[in-house]
Amino acid sequence: MPDSNFAERSEEQVSGAKVIAQALKTQDVEYIFGIVGIPVTEIAIAAQQLGIKYIGMRNEQAACYAASAIGYLTSRPLLVIGGSSERNQETMGAFQEFPQVEACRLYTKFSARPSSIEAIPFVIEKAVRSSIYGRPGACYVDIPADFVNLQVNVNSIKYMERCMSPPISMAETSAVCTAASVIRNAKQPLLIIGKGAAYAHAEESIKKLVEQYKLPFLPTPMGKGVVPDNHPYCVGAARSRALQFADVIVLFGARLNWILHFGLPPRYQPDVKFIQVDICAEELGNNVKPAVTLLGNIHAVTKQLLEELDKTPWQYPPESKWWKTLREKMKSNEAASKELASKKSLPMNYYTVFYHVQEQLPRDCFVVSEGANTMDIGRTVLQNYLPRHRLDAGTFGTMGVGLGFAIAAAVVAKDRSPGQWIICVEGDSAFGFSGMEVETICRYNLPIILLVVNNNGIYQGFDTDTWKEMLKFQDATAVVPPMCLLPNSHYEQVMTAFGGKGYFVQTPEELQKSLRQSLADTTKPSLINIMIEPQATRKAQDFHWLTRSNM
Repeated sequence: MPDSNFAERSEEQVSGAKVIAQALKTQDVEYIFGIVGIPVTEIAIAAQQLGIKYIGMRNEQAACYAASAIGYLTSRPLLVIGGSSERNQETMGAFQEFPQVEACRLYTKFSARPSSIEAIPFVIEKAVRSSIYGRPGACYVDIPADFVNLQVNVNSIKYMERCMSPPISMAETSAVCTAASVIRNAKQPLLIIGKGAAYAHAEESIKKLVEQYKLPFLPTPMGKGVVPDNHPYCVGAARSRALQFADVIVLFGARLNWILHFGLPPRYQPDVKFIQVDICAEELGNNVKPAVTLLGNIHAVTKQLLEELDKTPWQYPPESKWWKTLREKMKSNEAASKELASKKSLPMNYYTVFYHVQEQLPRDCFVVSEGANTMDIGRTVLQNYLPRHRLDAGTFGTMGVGLGFAIAAAVVAKDRSPGQWIICVEGDSAFGFSGMEVETICRYNLPIILLVVNNNGIYQGFDTDTWKEMLKFQDATAVVPPMCLLPNSHYEQVMTAFGGKGYFVQTPEELQKSLRQSLADTTKPSLINIMIEPQATRKAQDFHWLTRSNM
C-alpha cells in the first residue's frame, strides 16, 4: 500500500507569502520596515511568524530610511519588496499598474520580478548578495499580487543557502608601497575618514595608523567616531584649514563629491596628492586624478599600509609647523564657538543649545541629525566616540531621514545594546517631513529623545510679534516669506498626544532640566522643543558651504 504520510506531505501546500518570508529568514533578514496593505499584508504576517521583527511605519519614505540605516548599522541589505498588479491584468490598467521593475533599475543594484513562486528564493538570495557585495546598495524585488496567496506544493520550493559574506579584497602590493612612500614624504599630511571606513569596520586599523604615525585626521559626517572625536589628532575644528593646505590626503572610504568640495581649488592646493582607498573601482579618480589608488576592503587595505609602514620605523613629527598651524586654528575656532555658546541673551543661539546638550550626552549614545544649520553646527559640537553611532542626511542632504534613522538605531540598540539612547536632533522644518513617525516611536516605546531646534522657519524665521505685524496688512500667502513657519509651534505636543513626554524650553536652565529628566526616564520617549533666536546663524566661515544664495 502507498505511504499515506508521504502522500500527505507531497500534497502539502504553501503560500507565496510564506515562501517570501522563509526566503528572507534564510538570508538572515532580521527586520522589516513597512506599511501594509493589499497585496503585502500577508507577507508581513508570515515574516513575524518566523521571528522576523516587523516595524510598521506611517510613511513609505520613513520605512525606506529606516531600512537603509539598518543596512548600515548591521551590514545587512536594504531590500525593497513591492507588491504589483496581478499578472493576468497587465496592460489592462490594473490597480496601481506601473513598470516598477524597470523604474527601479535606475536606482538599484538589482531589480527583478520572480517568474514563479518557485523562483522567489533564488531571486531574493541574489538581491541580498547584490546589495552587500562591492559598494553596498539597495535592491528591489517585485511581487505580483496573485503570488501572495497562491498555493504551490511545498516540495517544489528549494530555498537557497544564506549567501556568503562579501569577499575581502586587497590592494596591489606595488600600489601599497607607493602609497606608503607618498605618506612618508608628506610635509603636511591629512587622513580623511569617510562613511565607507565605518561600514567596513576599519576602526581598529585606522586608529592604529593615526596613533602609531601621529597623523592628523578629519572625519566626514558619518565617519565621526571611527576614531573618537575627542582624540588629540582629530582636526575637525580646523577643517577648512586642514583641507586647504594639506599636501597629501589619504581618503578612507570618502568620496570627492560636494561634501569634500570635489577635491578642487580654492578649497585644496592645486598640486595636492590624493591617495584613494575605496571598495568601488568606479569611484577612483572622480574629479581629481589621484597619486595612488588602493582598491579593496578598507580595513584590509589599511592593515596592508600598516605592514608596509612598519618595515621602516617612522612617524610624522608631532611638533611640526603643520601641526602647529592646525592646533592654532583649532584653538581659535573653538574659542569663537565657546564665545557664542556662552552668550546669555534669549532666545538662545545654536551654539548655546548644542554646548548644553553635549554636556549631558551619554558617550555611547547614537546621534541622529538633520536640518540645515541644526545639522551643520551640531556636527561640530556634538561628539561621537564610537563608530557607526552617527546618522545624518549624508551625501544627498535629504530632509526627512531623521526619525526613520532614529527608529532603526533604536531597534538595533534595544536588541544588541540595551540601555543605549538615540538622540535625534531635528531642525523644525526637517521634523515636519516625517513628524508622524512620533506615533511609531511611541507605539514601540523606543529609547529615543527628539530635540527639535526651533527657529520658526527654514534656515530662518520670524518671532511672534513680527508675524502678527505682517498679517495685519495682507493674507499670509502674499506676505509671509517662503522660509517662514508658524512661530512658537508646540511640536512637543505631538509627542504627548501619543503618550510620550514633551517639553517646551526657552532657556538654558529649562533645556538642562528637561534633558536630564528625559535621560533619567527610561520608560518612554521624549521630545524637547527648543526655542532659539529665529535669525540665528553659523559663526563666520572661511568658505561658503555650497552655492551662495542671494537672499
